[in-house]
Amino acid sequence: MASGVKFNRLYGRNSCIGRLKENPKSIKRLLIEKGIEAGDIEQLSKSENIPVCYIPEREFNRISGDIRAQGIIAEVEHFRYSILEDVLDKPLENLPVILFLDNLNDPQNLGGILRSVACFGGHAVVLPKYDSVEVTDAVLRVAQGGENYVPVSRVNNLSWAIEIAKRAGYWIAGAVIEAGEDLTAVSLNFPLGLVIGSEAKGIRQGLLKHLDLKLTIPMQKTKLSFNVSTATAIFCYELYRRRKNT
Repeated sequence: MASGVKFNRLYGRNSCIGRLKENPKSIKRLLIEKGIEAGDIEQLSKSENIPVCYIPEREFNRISGDIRAQGIIAEVEHFRYSILEDVLDKPLENLPVILFLDNLNDPQNLGGILRSVACFGGHAVVLPKYDSVEVTDAVLRVAQGGENYVPVSRVNNLSWAIEIAKRAGYWIAGAVIEAGEDLTAVSLNFPLGLVIGSEAKGIRQGLLKHLDLKLTIPMQKTKLSFNVSTATAIFCYELYRRRKNT
């Protein structure tokens, strides 16, 4: 997002409809390319009194650039981060699985994680403010509306955030490529926090001391590995399945 821009942009039908249904008050206006069939979006925006601007194709393409927008863009308020203490202020049985993302720098990965965990429900994400990606237009494009369902917090210090979660009753696990407990076989306690390291460096040494256990995805070809977004989706599906069956 360029400096001074006072909004995020959502591109495409799915992202815009998701925001219209879940958080319409965050939408400043909709931009629709002239000639595009968008009756459902027009109806939703009218019911929420959201301004709609119809733009000629050439001007719309100038705004969207090389992004595939399907003729629809929503200008929305900057993403609002959740306060971690508010996320933790729930009865123990209702607390979400929290993903502590350590030094994740690729917006594609963060967007993919938000999209995946939104499908499972019951997850929250914590990001450090420094040396980490934040929620940008690029993240929102990949998330495809997942950001509407997943609280995301930013904290000055990830170690502090993990300690706060532990005091709230969380067990803390770390996702590692090898030498961890088999994710599919180990006994798990909830509420659970999962630390995910960067693809390049894994979990930083300073965070390893907070872990109650390490978890590994069992694989046949042990010299290969998943990218961080895919691995996180696998971890979170298994956590979702376990929690659902408890």
